[in-house]
Amino acid sequence: MSSGDTVVDEIIGAASLILFGTGVRAAVTLLMTGIGLSPDAPTGCAADPARGLGRRVAHTFLPIPNRGTSDWAYAWVPVAGPPTGGVLAGPATTQPSEPEPKG
Repeated sequence: MSSGDTVVDEIIGAASLILFGTGVRAAVTLLMTGIGLSPDAPTGCAADPARGLGRRVAHTFLPIPNRGTSDWAYAWVPVAGPPTGGVLAGPATTQPSEPEPKG
């Protein structure tokens, strides 16, 4: 998959959490499992930019024998995808303000 495809996966996954992630704990757990197994499978379900970036930084600086590349060209996907999904889904979840009480 291209980086563009995987960032769209991250955006959809994060937006799904914002839109449907409130409520009963079991439902949220099932939602996270579904997101992790379906659209975000190619990206590893970053869901948290620190998770994707933190592991990449550690991989770069720690003395790991026989390590491969840290693939910094792909680093923007788990960092940009989830916040973008949250920003896009946020306006759909805003509650209208309550009317002012009379009197």
